[in-house]
Amino acid sequence: MIDPVRHRQMEELNMVELCTRILYNARNELYLNMHFLDVSLSSLGFEADPSGRGLGTDGYVMYYNPGDLVAMYRRGRVHVNRTYLHMVFHCLFCHLDNRKNRAAGYWNLACDIAMESVIDRLYKSCVHVPPPPFRRDIYLRLEREMKVLTAEGIYQSLRNMKLTEQKFERLAAEFYVDSHERWEEPQPPGMPVPRQSMWNDNREKLQTEMESMGQEGMAGDEGRKLLEQVQVENRERYDYRRFLRKFSVMREEMQADQDSFDYIYYTYGLKTYGNMPLIEPLETSEVYRIEDFVLVIDTSMSCSGELVRRFLEETYEVLSESESYFKKIHIHIIQCDDEVRSDVKITGRRQMEEYMENFTVRGGGGTDFRPAFEYVNSLRARGEFIRLKGLLYFTDGKGIYPVKMPPYDTAFVFIQNQYEDVSVPSWAIKLILEEEEIRELTGKWEGGTDIEH
Repeated sequence: MIDPVRHRQMEELNMVELCTRILYNARNELYLNMHFLDVSLSSLGFEADPSGRGLGTDGYVMYYNPGDLVAMYRRGRVHVNRTYLHMVFHCLFCHLDNRKNRAAGYWNLACDIAMESVIDRLYKSCVHVPPPPFRRDIYLRLEREMKVLTAEGIYQSLRNMKLTEQKFERLAAEFYVDSHERWEEPQPPGMPVPRQSMWNDNREKLQTEMESMGQEGMAGDEGRKLLEQVQVENRERYDYRRFLRKFSVMREEMQADQDSFDYIYYTYGLKTYGNMPLIEPLETSEVYRIEDFVLVIDTSMSCSGELVRRFLEETYEVLSESESYFKKIHIHIIQCDDEVRSDVKITGRRQMEEYMENFTVRGGGGTDFRPAFEYVNSLRARGEFIRLKGLLYFTDGKGIYPVKMPPYDTAFVFIQNQYEDVSVPSWAIKLILEEEEIRELTGKWEGGTDIEH
């Protein structure tokens, strides 16, 4: 007599073994067609989850419902390959950890669209399925708004569309591939490396591998979209406040140096001798401050006034912190398109607030970066600056750059997905800020209201 429980357990075990072979075969087929993904493809383990739906990952393990996986395989192994690759791409581009305060539904959809747009352009037989017209129309619409279809850029675009519930569900159904339920689960015990660090390392290796291969194995346009995604994600993202400290200078100020102050001796003297501390705090301390600074705003037609205002708001927030500037600062805010349109000198908090309350963009012509540098050099020659440490130029990068390196640090500041940096000189720093990040970090001036601190 056959034990029904034992029989069911054997069937489940056989199903798991079959699913494991399916996933191993998918990984091998992807590797044979895309050698540059070898490390990433091998970074996920496999685990059956009969209670779950479809396939999903937590960045360490690929979880699958055996019945769903087998049904997918019966439709064609290309669907299994695409789903496997789709989940690997989610991990590579840190979609599991980058949601922040974004709406979960829109973020999940944006991540799926971004990854499917890359896979749909990989014309390998192991993953290629001709995209339907609806999907192609979505890609074209998004590509008119951004150069590279990143999840962050797509998210913002979807929010701007103000989708009805019906349209949102239509998009979600079109691009749904895997479950995202495990994305925000805590790191499983026993994992030696945080998943974001592991996948950041995988992505850097992927870029090196793809760039060293060149066009080998990626004929024509094939792989270009993936490489662009990797390059964008691998660009160093700066904390803006930490970045501004690169332009600060060391200076002594009349204030207690708490680092060299010993409270034990100080309180011992007060306790033993009355009002007589044994050690007085030093009267001066060395601190880093932002002293002389130049902000240049590209006011050509290609830079919107809203983005300019957001950049100034964020910069103001940094400079208005008590530990960020001397009692007397010298900040020049210059507006320039193909010539210098205005120069406002800021020497204190109140002036900065008045400038922001009455801020208007002046310009609208073409973009030429050279006049601003020539103007700043003339100010230096006249002794306008005590110690000019740097210049920040907010722009979309579409202009004529100076050839000669200036005698002060220079950074060109761009907004993610809204710039061109092909011609940026090698001596300049490229700082890329996310528009959504700037919006979250700053307050808003609406009708001249103050910023909230």
